[in-house]
Amino acid sequence: MRSTSEPATRTSGWGHRLAWVAVALWAAVIFAVSARPGSTLPGGYSAQGHLGEYFILGALLFWALSARRTRRDALVLAVMLASIYGITDEVHQHFVVMRTPDVTDWGLDTVGAFLGALTAHALGRLRARISRSA
Repeated sequence: MRSTSEPATRTSGWGHRLAWVAVALWAAVIFAVSARPGSTLPGGYSAQGHLGEYFILGALLFWALSARRTRRDALVLAVMLASIYGITDEVHQHFVVMRTPDVTDWGLDTVGAFLGALTAHALGRLRARISRSA
Protein backbone atom coordinates (compact mmCIF):
# COMPACT_ATOMS: atom_id res chain seq x y z
CA MET A 1 0.00 0.00 0.00
CA ARG A 2 1.35 3.40 -1.02
CA SER A 3 1.97 5.94 1.68
CA THR A 4 0.15 9.27 1.46
CA SER A 5 3.56 10.92 1.53
CA GLU A 6 4.48 9.50 -1.89
CA PRO A 7 3.43 11.21 -5.13
CA ALA A 8 0.21 9.82 -6.56
CA THR A 9 1.69 9.13 -9.98
CA ARG A 10 5.10 8.72 -11.52
CA THR A 11 4.64 10.95 -14.52
CA SER A 12 7.60 11.34 -16.85
CA GLY A 13 9.01 14.76 -17.62
CA TRP A 14 7.00 14.95 -20.84
CA GLY A 15 3.84 13.67 -19.19
CA HIS A 16 4.20 16.23 -16.44
CA ARG A 17 4.71 19.00 -18.98
CA LEU A 18 1.72 17.80 -20.98
CA ALA A 19 -0.44 17.97 -17.86
CA TRP A 20 0.53 21.61 -17.32
CA VAL A 21 -0.05 22.43 -21.00
CA ALA A 22 -3.56 21.00 -20.64
CA VAL A 23 -4.14 23.19 -17.55
CA ALA A 24 -2.93 26.30 -19.39
CA LEU A 25 -5.04 25.57 -22.46
CA TRP A 26 -8.16 24.99 -20.38
CA ALA A 27 -7.52 28.19 -18.39
CA ALA A 28 -7.30 30.01 -21.75
CA VAL A 29 -10.67 28.52 -22.78
CA ILE A 30 -12.21 29.80 -19.54
CA PHE A 31 -10.66 33.23 -20.12
CA ALA A 32 -11.98 33.31 -23.71
CA VAL A 33 -15.51 32.44 -22.59
CA SER A 34 -15.33 35.11 -19.88
CA ALA A 35 -14.17 37.68 -22.43
CA ARG A 36 -17.35 37.30 -24.48
CA PRO A 37 -20.03 39.92 -23.88
CA GLY A 38 -22.91 38.56 -21.82
CA SER A 39 -25.37 38.68 -24.72
CA THR A 40 -23.19 36.39 -26.88
CA LEU A 41 -23.05 33.50 -24.43
CA PRO A 42 -25.04 30.50 -25.63
CA GLY A 43 -28.35 30.29 -23.77
CA GLY A 44 -27.14 32.80 -21.22
CA TYR A 45 -24.71 31.14 -18.90
CA SER A 46 -25.91 28.95 -16.12
CA ALA A 47 -24.63 27.28 -12.99
CA GLN A 48 -23.90 24.19 -15.07
CA GLY A 49 -21.47 26.23 -17.19
CA HIS A 50 -19.49 27.34 -14.16
CA LEU A 51 -19.54 23.88 -12.59
CA GLY A 52 -18.51 22.21 -15.86
CA GLU A 53 -15.67 24.59 -16.71
CA TYR A 54 -14.15 24.36 -13.27
CA PHE A 55 -14.81 20.61 -12.90
CA ILE A 56 -12.46 20.15 -15.84
CA LEU A 57 -9.95 22.68 -14.48
CA GLY A 58 -9.96 20.97 -11.06
CA ALA A 59 -9.39 17.55 -12.62
CA LEU A 60 -6.57 18.84 -14.85
CA LEU A 61 -4.90 20.62 -11.96
CA PHE A 62 -5.10 17.46 -9.85
CA TRP A 63 -3.53 15.48 -12.69
CA ALA A 64 -0.68 18.00 -13.03
CA LEU A 65 -0.07 18.40 -9.31
CA SER A 66 -0.31 14.74 -8.36
CA ALA A 67 2.85 13.91 -10.30
CA ARG A 68 4.96 15.67 -7.68
CA ARG A 69 2.72 15.73 -4.58
CA THR A 70 0.66 13.36 -2.51
CA ARG A 71 -2.90 12.83 -3.68
CA ARG A 72 -4.26 14.68 -0.65
CA ASP A 73 -1.95 17.66 -1.20
CA ALA A 74 -2.72 17.66 -4.92
CA LEU A 75 -6.45 17.66 -4.18
CA VAL A 76 -6.26 20.59 -1.77
CA LEU A 77 -3.89 22.60 -3.95
CA ALA A 78 -5.91 21.94 -7.13
CA VAL A 79 -9.06 23.32 -5.48
CA MET A 80 -7.20 26.31 -4.05
CA LEU A 81 -5.56 27.21 -7.38
CA ALA A 82 -8.80 26.79 -9.33
CA SER A 83 -10.65 28.89 -6.77
CA ILE A 84 -8.06 31.66 -7.03
CA TYR A 85 -8.34 31.49 -10.81
CA GLY A 86 -12.11 31.76 -10.37
CA ILE A 87 -11.61 35.00 -8.43
CA THR A 88 -9.42 36.42 -11.20
CA ASP A 89 -12.05 35.31 -13.72
CA GLU A 90 -14.75 37.25 -11.88
CA VAL A 91 -12.52 40.35 -11.67
CA HIS A 92 -11.84 40.01 -15.41
CA GLN A 93 -15.60 40.04 -16.08
CA HIS A 94 -15.81 43.48 -14.48
CA PHE A 95 -14.10 44.80 -17.63
CA VAL A 96 -16.28 42.89 -20.13
CA VAL A 97 -19.41 44.42 -21.70
CA MET A 98 -22.65 43.09 -20.16
CA ARG A 99 -20.74 40.96 -17.62
CA THR A 100 -20.45 41.52 -13.90
CA PRO A 101 -18.44 39.79 -11.18
CA ASP A 102 -20.58 37.57 -8.97
CA VAL A 103 -19.54 35.86 -5.74
CA THR A 104 -22.10 33.11 -6.42
CA ASP A 105 -20.37 32.32 -9.71
CA TRP A 106 -17.05 32.10 -7.87
CA GLY A 107 -18.66 29.71 -5.38
CA LEU A 108 -19.91 27.54 -8.24
CA ASP A 109 -16.43 27.62 -9.79
CA THR A 110 -14.93 26.41 -6.52
CA VAL A 111 -17.52 23.64 -6.08
CA GLY A 112 -16.92 22.52 -9.68
CA ALA A 113 -13.15 22.45 -9.11
CA PHE A 114 -13.60 20.45 -5.92
CA LEU A 115 -15.83 17.91 -7.66
CA GLY A 116 -13.41 17.62 -10.60
CA ALA A 117 -10.35 17.19 -8.40
CA LEU A 118 -12.20 14.72 -6.18
CA THR A 119 -13.29 12.69 -9.21
CA ALA A 120 -9.73 12.64 -10.56
CA HIS A 121 -8.51 11.60 -7.11
CA ALA A 122 -11.05 8.75 -6.96
CA LEU A 123 -10.20 7.58 -10.48
CA GLY A 124 -6.51 7.60 -9.59
CA ARG A 125 -7.17 5.46 -6.52
CA LEU A 126 -9.31 3.08 -8.56
CA ARG A 127 -6.62 2.79 -11.21
CA ALA A 128 -3.97 2.08 -8.57
CA ARG A 129 -6.18 -0.54 -6.93
CA ILE A 130 -6.82 -2.26 -10.28
CA SER A 131 -3.13 -2.25 -11.22
CA ARG A 132 -2.17 -3.72 -7.81
CA SER A 133 -4.65 -6.57 -8.21
CA ALA A 134 -3.55 -7.36 -11.78
